[in-house]
Amino acid sequence: MMVSHARAVKLFKDKGYKGEIGVVHALPTKYPLDPDNPADVRAAELEDIIHNKFILDATYLGRYSEETMEGVNHILAVNGGSLDLREEDFAVLEAAKDLNDFLGINYYMSDWMQAFDGETEIIHNGKGEKGSSKYQIKGVGRRVAPDYVPRTDWDWIIYPQGLYDQIMRVKKDYPNYKKIYITENGLGYKDEFVDGTVYDDGRIDYVKKHMEVIADAISDGANVKGYFIWSLMDVFSWSNGYEKRYGLFYVDFETQERYPKKSAHWYKKLAETQLID
Repeated sequence: MMVSHARAVKLFKDKGYKGEIGVVHALPTKYPLDPDNPADVRAAELEDIIHNKFILDATYLGRYSEETMEGVNHILAVNGGSLDLREEDFAVLEAAKDLNDFLGINYYMSDWMQAFDGETEIIHNGKGEKGSSKYQIKGVGRRVAPDYVPRTDWDWIIYPQGLYDQIMRVKKDYPNYKKIYITENGLGYKDEFVDGTVYDDGRIDYVKKHMEVIADAISDGANVKGYFIWSLMDVFSWSNGYEKRYGLFYVDFETQERYPKKSAHWYKKLAETQLID
């Protein structure tokens, strides 16, 4: 996937097309459940390699760091897998590593990892039945949510600090990035439609707190140039169907009527004033 992206970026630049080209990825931040437990720290590192570093290294280093490859080789060995790495592919990655105009970060949640010595099992919570999800990867670890962080009915951990940490990691580890857009961020919820609207204070609070940490990252030197909320209106989800709603506008899926939620009015004011209130 990253080799294909690199080829496209290089072609775009070589042809001199107008506009910008970059890459967008979901980059959930990973933490050890017990930072004083080396096994939990290792589990978080391996999970970070799978979801983040394997993508970011290829994009901005044009190769995989020794740390990344050590983790990848461990996971492959434990699970009986193999990876076909070719010199010509790395030449493509190297040629494109400084050409991306932007990195788009889709961020909704973070994960905490615990050491785990069992078989892989993943259960997706697609119906909003809180506590029904399960994620454990052989040779990596299992996700265990700490008691002190809130989570949605879909077991997605609400942790704005994770977005700050991810942005600052990119700034530190991949200094050849040019700029960052937050290309997706929002709260999926079981909206209650009352009196022709939705009083979604939880969504307002979620977006507000993520905006605040973005502002903190900018103050600390990160070049974040834009924010795109997910989503304008309630839409179909590939993994949840119509069970989960993200929109600023409530959609009656039977009639297709749209109704602004409380968050729509709040976000309109935010866009007009650029003041987080």
